[in-house]
Amino acid sequence: MKIEILGMGCPKCKQLTANAKMAVKELNINAEVIKVTDIDKITEYGVMTTPALAIDGKVVSAGKVLNKDEIKKIITGVKS
Repeated sequence: MKIEILGMGCPKCKQLTANAKMAVKELNINAEVIKVTDIDKITEYGVMTTPALAIDGKVVSAGKVLNKDEIKKIITGVKS
């Protein structure tokens, strides 16, 4: 599983990254958490507000910082 945090590195983006890493650790799954800061790549996803969260190439959230429990719910929904 590939989890991407789309954002320019603002505090909200950093918090979303930390929350995603905690969610992956708590779920004990094999997932790669990647930060995407290139504005061209972010706009390719159609994201206009950051931070955004993409799982396996699909944007699942944009414009807000999800907590780890919200991210865990999304991941388990995507996994099943």
